[in-house]
Amino acid sequence: MKKFLNYAAYISLFVVALNFTSCQDEFEEINTGEEPQAIMANSSTATLVKNTSTNDGSFDNIVDGASCFDIKFPYTVTVNGIELTIDTREDLHIIEEIFDAIDNDEDFLEILFPITITTGDFTEITINGIEDLRELAAQCKEGGEDDDIECIDFVYPMTLFTFDINLQQTGSVLVESDRDLRRFFGGLDDNDLVSFDFPISLKLYDGTTLEVNSNEELVRAIENAKDACDEDDDDDYNDDDFDEERLDFCLTECPWYVKEIRRNDVKQTAQYIDYIFDFMEDGTVNVKDRAGMNVTGTWESRVGDNGAVLVMEFETLVDFTLEWQVYEIDDHRIKLFNGESNRIVMKQICEEDVVPANPDTLREILRECEWIIKKVKNQGEEIDRLLGYEFKFMSEGVLTLSNGMNTSEGTWEIGFNEEQKLVMAITMGDEPGVSFEWPVRDLANKRLKFEVEEIGYELVLERNCDDNEDDRIVPQIREVLINGDWSVTTYIEGDINKTEIYGGYSIQLMEDHQISIKEGGEAFGEGLWRVFRNSEERLKVYLNFGANMPFDELTDDWLFVSMTSVSLELIRLNEDGTTDILIMER
Repeated sequence: MKKFLNYAAYISLFVVALNFTSCQDEFEEINTGEEPQAIMANSSTATLVKNTSTNDGSFDNIVDGASCFDIKFPYTVTVNGIELTIDTREDLHIIEEIFDAIDNDEDFLEILFPITITTGDFTEITINGIEDLRELAAQCKEGGEDDDIECIDFVYPMTLFTFDINLQQTGSVLVESDRDLRRFFGGLDDNDLVSFDFPISLKLYDGTTLEVNSNEELVRAIENAKDACDEDDDDDYNDDDFDEERLDFCLTECPWYVKEIRRNDVKQTAQYIDYIFDFMEDGTVNVKDRAGMNVTGTWESRVGDNGAVLVMEFETLVDFTLEWQVYEIDDHRIKLFNGESNRIVMKQICEEDVVPANPDTLREILRECEWIIKKVKNQGEEIDRLLGYEFKFMSEGVLTLSNGMNTSEGTWEIGFNEEQKLVMAITMGDEPGVSFEWPVRDLANKRLKFEVEEIGYELVLERNCDDNEDDRIVPQIREVLINGDWSVTTYIEGDINKTEIYGGYSIQLMEDHQISIKEGGEAFGEGLWRVFRNSEERLKVYLNFGANMPFDELTDDWLFVSMTSVSLELIRLNEDGTTDILIMER
């Protein structure tokens, strides 16, 4: 059945038609009694509707650096030498993981062209090169200065009616997305009339839903909300633009463990490692160290133009008493800094991340996957030759230890020692370095630590399920590394360049995690290598050269930085605050 505008609407429309140029900045509607309220397609109300339904392109700024368009899925990028196919928004987090693996390094991202971009009005444009992309990106207004409104959204589906100049309804349209609504308004002529089938709903940035029953209520809702949140229209891919409420919730949700601290450019990690910070809602923070010492201080947070700030104050823990800028907080990790010489990294451990300290649970998680040796210490001396070896805990107390080629067999048992501490007893006849009654120190789903601190015994294991074959990145790194011989082209230990020591040498990384060490092209030694994602979701490259000089200096679990088809860059972060750099090429 056709709908007609009433006589009052006709008179109003006639006035508007004569004077529409003077009404562009006013809220413009035609009241129709019980009939739908109509607006002109070029009115300020229509502009608000279009801005609210504009495509927000800021979610992929880590790739294109532009908020006024996004890149249409799927597309391919190379990130620090790793090729990724981006199929969903979730895949963008993988890029961030690679960028965040190392702080203060230089990150590289290349886009494989051609690509298709989607603009604010959902127009699709093919881009054939980086210069064309940069030219379009330069036209975007960043920092929230653009016209799109992101703090409030329409709830779909909803229906709109169209009217012609003769005041008759010409049709109705069901819109089910921002794309539908924006393109619908984009196809109207300036003087076309449309109306919403009220009531309609809108959702605010905080999840609140509003119902509006008229154009006036619609305008009021959008105007009140459009500047109510941070639209995050910047190139800060760490997404540190959180509000104070979110920051406080993250801080107080679960306790935090200190993983790294540097004060006045001096690394203090060894002194404070695994200190537990428990932020309370009343503004106090309780700190507990490994010996059970308790210290109470205060904390407060604020969010301003320069980002989020966390202020901590203690009478005794002076290294933490400072106003800290929040650099990053996500995935149970927070990074704080003050200037270039002060930095804290803490990791959050919630109840679900901790394995109950009982024999049955420990047996179960040990049998679930293989476990890689990260560290073994006997009487304070680290046994580097076991780095990267793999334990496999089997039923009936059978245990194997393997480097990929050679496998030793032993036994394992879980129980309590005389002091009623939960222990893992290992007997491995061929390898006395791991044969010990290991008391449990830390239990987590992906990392186990056993320690007798008084006599310098320590064993740290990292879980390795299915050799990370399901990981998006690890298999790709392995595939590159096993092709050809690699030579050390840069090795800088702290401030000392030791590259020349490795002249004439090369290594070949082979299947089954084996290394062939060569001099003048002739093999003279063997080693072990692994690439996997550790319990902190960092990409690690384990290199174990045994006693084979001069490569024995390079035995360690290195952090992956970047690679190309012919080069690999790794770094090692030392406890004294220095950094070692290893670059290999072929």
